[in-house]
Amino acid sequence: MRLDYLREPEAIYRRSFETARREADLSGLAPEEAAVALRLVHACGMPEVAAALRFAPGAVRRGAAALRAGAPVLCDCRMAAAGVSLRAAGLDNPVLCRIDDPEAAARARAEGTTRSAAQIPLWRPFLDGAVVAIGNAPTALFRLVEEIAAGAPMPAVVLGFPVGFVGAAESKQAVAEADPPVPHVVLPGRRGGSAMAAAAANALARLAADADGPGGGR
Repeated sequence: MRLDYLREPEAIYRRSFETARREADLSGLAPEEAAVALRLVHACGMPEVAAALRFAPGAVRRGAAALRAGAPVLCDCRMAAAGVSLRAAGLDNPVLCRIDDPEAAARARAEGTTRSAAQIPLWRPFLDGAVVAIGNAPTALFRLVEEIAAGAPMPAVVLGFPVGFVGAAESKQAVAEADPPVPHVVLPGRRGGSAMAAAAANALARLAADADGPGGGR
């Protein structure tokens, strides 16, 4: 038996983005924000998320410029890190996740928190001007806001997509309302996930590699 379905990779890719562009509401978004929104719609299959996304002014441009300058991508979990594909955009920036660091485990036990959150202080040497992609743990996003409020370096952009029923919505609200203000792209509410966080980082990478993107050519 041979089922009838589209097999050719480039055709699948092209049709997927044609559908996302047709069905997603991109009105009111700057071109670079629309590019990120399309990647996220493609990652989750839900056109409605495009209208729900919240972009801090200039956050996408900051993130793309940071990647163009070689900034690292810091991820809260291995799944998000595995989904970040910078080489597809011709970039070789480091992608870091410290969740398996023994110090993160020790901190988590001592503080009674998750390893995702306990790794955040270990990011300090890399945080200034970095792209942060959080797609799993609300505790990591909360801890990042706390660390920045306590004087940790400011990242270029925080891609906030923790998912779940406990703390996900609240952590995204916390980063959106942070003092000092944190450049961010978030999907309010419970929806999110590592695939979406990685997709947002990959969208920034493609903008960074685009000669017509933020800041001109590489």
